[in-house]
Amino acid sequence: MGDTIFGKIIRREIPADIVYENDDVLAFRDLNPQAPVHVLFIPKHAMATLNDAIPSDATLLGNLLLAAADYAKREGFAEQGYRTVINCNEHGGQTVFHLHVHLLAGRSMHWPPG
Repeated sequence: MGDTIFGKIIRREIPADIVYENDDVLAFRDLNPQAPVHVLFIPKHAMATLNDAIPSDATLLGNLLLAAADYAKREGFAEQGYRTVINCNEHGGQTVFHLHVHLLAGRSMHWPPG
């Protein structure tokens, strides 16, 4: 696990509002929400960016998206809709260098975001 804030959350060194967990994935509410529902899904295996993924990470990457979909179904907003986003590196908006999927819901999403 990396020494980012997300690694510290995984190791329970700092608190987080954890809403989902399985063997590979941990999810918690974003401290700076951009929608009424804003949850971050992170792999328990540290990977800095999507660029660092290799073919053997395919299952882990799929598990991140499946966890987000499972959470959306369980919380009752899957049918109405939600957005998932992965930011990659500085120009992509990534600020914590531990791969994560943003799940945003609870309002109508527009493109471009606004």
